[in-house]
Amino acid sequence: MNTRIGLPFLVLDMVDSTNNYAMGQLHAGLAKHGQAYFARHQFAGKGQRGRTWNANADENITVSIILQATFPNNHYPFLLSASVALSCIDLLNDLHLSETTIKWPNDIYWRDRKTGGILIENTYHGNEWKYAVVGIGLNVNQTSFVLDGIKAASIKQITGFNNDPVILAKELCLKLDTRYAQLFIRQPEEIVQEFNMHLYKMGNNVKLKKSSIIFDTRIHGVDLSGRLLTKDSIDRIFSVGEVEWVGSD
Repeated sequence: MNTRIGLPFLVLDMVDSTNNYAMGQLHAGLAKHGQAYFARHQFAGKGQRGRTWNANADENITVSIILQATFPNNHYPFLLSASVALSCIDLLNDLHLSETTIKWPNDIYWRDRKTGGILIENTYHGNEWKYAVVGIGLNVNQTSFVLDGIKAASIKQITGFNNDPVILAKELCLKLDTRYAQLFIRQPEEIVQEFNMHLYKMGNNVKLKKSSIIFDTRIHGVDLSGRLLTKDSIDRIFSVGEVEWVGSD
């Protein structure tokens, strides 16, 4: 693999969803590993489980990146998701945001405020995982948010400084390039261990909701499959979508 992630880097003035656009390019045979699609204005961005991602024009990172799924141990797709999340943490650490964490399964948080989100959509040839379209949204200069039940924060609100979203997105691609390369040389357990070091509320008691039942439990980490591990009177294991956070989701 000698194609650097973020090359080429295409800037779109307006698009419904960068993931939709990237997936369309991929299906048309017009995209390759490393291609990044950045939108100045994304008017119908997608989040996890059918949610929308709202971002003001020209104020944030809204980018989708094509990645080949040919890394070792790709029978654990979570390793790619973890690497993407850690690349976001790497970028924010460079900007001196020292209290950033990864809220399971796919959000980037500063303290108790959402700063970004990740959506990965995959393509298969038969049963073979071929490509991942990695959508990343990070709040950069936006200072007013309308999000139902969610507290948000941007890099500007935290640091007091404006940043160029395009420049930051290109830097994020460099971070992701490094993290993607590590998938070929690091042990899966190392990657998950580092992910857990940055896991939101790690070791803390939280409230979760399954179906209509709300319960208290302690966050113990995630496993190689990306399942959430918690403990109270019993050990619990939850797959993505099985439980909701109560009070801060």
